[in-house]
Amino acid sequence: MITIENLSFAYDKKPVINDISMVLGEGIFGIIGINGSGKTTLLNLIYGLIKPDAGSILYNGSHKVKKNSSFVGTENYFFSRITGREHLSLFKNPDFDENLWSNILGIPLDTYISSYSTGMRKKLSILTSLKTNKEVYIFDEPFNGLDLESCQIVILILKELKNKAKTVIITSHIIDVLKELCNKYYLLSEGKINHVYRNDEFDILKNKIKHIISDEKEELIKQALL
Repeated sequence: MITIENLSFAYDKKPVINDISMVLGEGIFGIIGINGSGKTTLLNLIYGLIKPDAGSILYNGSHKVKKNSSFVGTENYFFSRITGREHLSLFKNPDFDENLWSNILGIPLDTYISSYSTGMRKKLSILTSLKTNKEVYIFDEPFNGLDLESCQIVILILKELKNKAKTVIITSHIIDVLKELCNKYYLLSEGKINHVYRNDEFDILKNKIKHIISDEKEELIKQALL
């Protein structure tokens, strides 16, 4: 369980995360918001890539969040001139069947990563995360760059992590892929939790996002197209 209390963070004295508190247990939790709302910063804080200015983030009452978590960012670094299989060998898990997962995700593990497409790199990042076999999985835009088939496979993977009582925290600009997937959706606006929606309130959340974007951009578009 991840417990976040009164979390705040600022870049150059500009508040980005403002006094956020939440409890994330077993299941899938969506962090939803428009660009600039603070989603990536919040995930970076949870995983420990950056330190908060105030507040606390605990895993089962301890500060060992990173030790028990796996993080897939929007962009992931790989060594040059290394194959997918060589990359995976850096992470130890004797029960992990690389060939089976290669077949599931369609990844040519014995090919240099430098030849991989954007989608293939994303799938290798997800595969690496799964091999670490952590209790908490953090995914920042995992569907970016994936084709329709790969998106569906990742959805099935997320559902299985949920079935295994893992804690999954996810952001996505493509919010339709999260429908009927998350236990709760946290709407982030200007660094604050605007509202928390249940799974059965997804359509309400979607309409809220639509109105936020329309209110901000509709009049500007009319002016631009005069």
